[in-house]
Amino acid sequence: MDEEFLLDPGICHLNHAAVGPWPRRTLAAVRRFAEENARWGSLHYPAWLEIEQRLRARLAGLIGAAPTDIALVKNTSEGLSLIAQGLSWQAGDSIVGIAQEFPSNRIVWQALADRGVVWRALDLERCADPESELMALCDASTRLIAVSWVQYAAGLRLDLARLGSWCRQQGILLCVDAIQGLGAVPFDLGRYPADFVVADGHKWLLGPEGLGLLYVRPELRPRLRLTEFGWHMVEHAAAFEQTEWQPALDGRRFECGSPNLLGAHALEASLSLLAEVGLDEIWQRLQRRTDHLINLLDRRGFELLTHRAPERRAGIISFRVPGRPSSELYAGLMRRGVLCAQRGDGLRFSPHFYTPIEAIERALQILDKLLAG
Repeated sequence: MDEEFLLDPGICHLNHAAVGPWPRRTLAAVRRFAEENARWGSLHYPAWLEIEQRLRARLAGLIGAAPTDIALVKNTSEGLSLIAQGLSWQAGDSIVGIAQEFPSNRIVWQALADRGVVWRALDLERCADPESELMALCDASTRLIAVSWVQYAAGLRLDLARLGSWCRQQGILLCVDAIQGLGAVPFDLGRYPADFVVADGHKWLLGPEGLGLLYVRPELRPRLRLTEFGWHMVEHAAAFEQTEWQPALDGRRFECGSPNLLGAHALEASLSLLAEVGLDEIWQRLQRRTDHLINLLDRRGFELLTHRAPERRAGIISFRVPGRPSSELYAGLMRRGVLCAQRGDGLRFSPHFYTPIEAIERALQILDKLLAG
């Protein structure tokens, strides 16, 4: 995989949970698109749309959906907002979520308070069985559970098979923010019966910011009130002179205007790499790297904040160095070329399947030097 990435040798990139680097083929795809546009204008527009359709098919394959089920959205926040604002709410309805969510998966639900909708949050730091406790927070008023598949700070991975099956039995909708797992861990709607799945392309999918996927279970699409309108979201989008129209029957009904074809070229190229390697292989390689990282942390006596059980984690490994402020260590690591993140009072390392083992070891050696002063 070394030939696919052009990272500077001085960089230890352990920040895929924030923004991942582009593979070489993605850089090449963007250059080709820009050169075509500059030289030929929109002459090749039909071919560009074919690439967009390939992207839609690749995104569908990532979650086990049909290409027509996929809507291309600007980001996770937009996708979640389309769901939150599209569902029909009544005063007294409740939504169950997690207190430690990234703001995107919290604010969109809290914003419904003016309609009398209550967002009820589980404190992950005070529970041993998150699925059971999420279920226990539900009552007759609960319409939806909204959670991240993998929590962004400590990296806890939820059991979506268990949670989704229970939601179906209870008639409660399940909305999954999959951004911290998609591209790192295999996902399949056949195993994880979610009603909504949203994810951005710039983390584990190794694509650009500004383009992601929204999946809405086909039976639910007509139930979502549309909040964005334009020429692209109608059933017959090419019939520009029509005066009568209806929303597209498939996922395109959530795409109001012109597509982000630059982003589509980039993300499609990145996903072609993941498809070549295979998600099962990616997950196996990533587990070897995170297992090795945990061993290195344990040897040093650092406090692991991520769950140790393999089934409870993905690619995020968060830890704390006893007696040392994480903010200080984070700043020192970044100055020395270790790309990571500070989340809460911990440091977050997030390697990917291609990350050299040597880069992980070098990052810990750099941290050793920082601690030695």
